[in-house]
Amino acid sequence: MVLPPYGRALASVIPSSARRLSLLHTHTAESLDVAFFDGAAYCPDALSTLDGFLRDFRTGEVTRMDRRLFDGLHALRALANHDAHFEVISAYRSPATNEMLAGRSSGVAKRSLHMQGSAIDVRLTGFRTRKLFDYARQLGLGGVGLYVKSDFIHLDTGRVRFWTG
Repeated sequence: MVLPPYGRALASVIPSSARRLSLLHTHTAESLDVAFFDGAAYCPDALSTLDGFLRDFRTGEVTRMDRRLFDGLHALRALANHDAHFEVISAYRSPATNEMLAGRSSGVAKRSLHMQGSAIDVRLTGFRTRKLFDYARQLGLGGVGLYVKSDFIHLDTGRVRFWTG
């Protein structure tokens, strides 16, 4: 599998060696520690496992997540120099779930990239979320939002933009 295209900032911190993610889902209490890139290629079984882990936990629907999110999270943890797991608040959302959440909150985009498998909301255990937001902006991967009250960042692979909510 060919590496996805990256902005210059993210490309400079993505190693050519093995990459792994350690995740804890805050809604399901499931955890996962998986090597998704072996140094030469993406690992199809690990990618499928990640897709299933990051499913819409409300409906059980699974989609193919954007692999650049995995590389971005790996790079973000390396930039933070903090060897802990990411706490996943939200990843894939089915259109029905997104519509329901958008009806409850003005902070949920009606055309959210979560519905495309191109966004994730996380915090890094034991690490200041505002600092994680700063590092995520440096990556130049896509959109980065800071949600202070809920203590998480949003990371997506859409156009580069930043916000606080």
